[in-house]
Amino acid sequence: MSRIYNQSTFPKELKCKKQNSFPYLEALFAVIVWGASFIATKIAVGQMSPIAVVWLRFAMGIPILLVAVVMRKQFALPKGNEWLYFALLGFLGISFHQWLQSNGLQTAQATTTAWIVSTSPAFIAILGWLILKEKLNLMQSAGIVLAMIGVLAVVSKGDLATIAIGKFGTYGDFLILISSVNWAVFSILSRRGLKDHPSTRMTFWVMTIGWLITSVAFFAGRSYTEISQLDSRGWMAMIFLGIFTTGFAYIAWFDALSHLPVAQTGAFLFVEPLTSMIVAAIILSEQITLVSVLGGAVILVGIWLVNRKKDEL
Repeated sequence: MSRIYNQSTFPKELKCKKQNSFPYLEALFAVIVWGASFIATKIAVGQMSPIAVVWLRFAMGIPILLVAVVMRKQFALPKGNEWLYFALLGFLGISFHQWLQSNGLQTAQATTTAWIVSTSPAFIAILGWLILKEKLNLMQSAGIVLAMIGVLAVVSKGDLATIAIGKFGTYGDFLILISSVNWAVFSILSRRGLKDHPSTRMTFWVMTIGWLITSVAFFAGRSYTEISQLDSRGWMAMIFLGIFTTGFAYIAWFDALSHLPVAQTGAFLFVEPLTSMIVAAIILSEQITLVSVLGGAVILVGIWLVNRKKDEL
């Protein structure tokens, strides 16, 4: 997934301030960029190894986020055991998560990836129920089931019989599904840190430490030699991933969250997979099929039910 935190991760983060149209534009900008990031990643992993793509992406984006943290006067070093805590989050949310998605996109379609990733809130709800003993009502449970049915439809391309004969999806599809579950674990673990740190600062440290962990494999495997393999299309993809996806989109998202209610901002995330589907069709010539549209719609309805407040049900 391209973003570090979604709406389910902000327990008490921000208060609603006087609103204008700009925060809405910032939220829309962020989700459109994140939706297109799957296409950029697929282009990049076609020219470099996934580890090189992940390393270069965050090497570009982290300095931009650092500037934002400093300008907001939120810079502070982690204290004591927070280093180990951020290291765990960095490994799960950056090193492992981005490795799963980058490797998955070598064989999975960008459109399919976006739909699978959009199910993360369902897995967050399941883990919240299992680990944090958070209650799941009937409608939320139905939403989880709907989201999973939608994933089965999208990955199988409408031929659910392939599940029985062992030809269900690609290897990359399974890696992306694992990344969605991993993101749920990461999100649950992140809640404690967000009580003590502004999201921009926490994201900066999680990204930085995760990038340093990735650097070990990057330099040990001499992956830096692959950067010269990038052509103009590959560099455009990497610049988009590093500067826009990892840098500017996060800044815009956090700024939107500081001005809008979390529920309103989170609603924009439903635009992300739709963006991926359209951009993938234009740039990668991936077909927009009726099964993909219907399956995606089922997923979105399911996630909407999962995310609805209990008093609305």
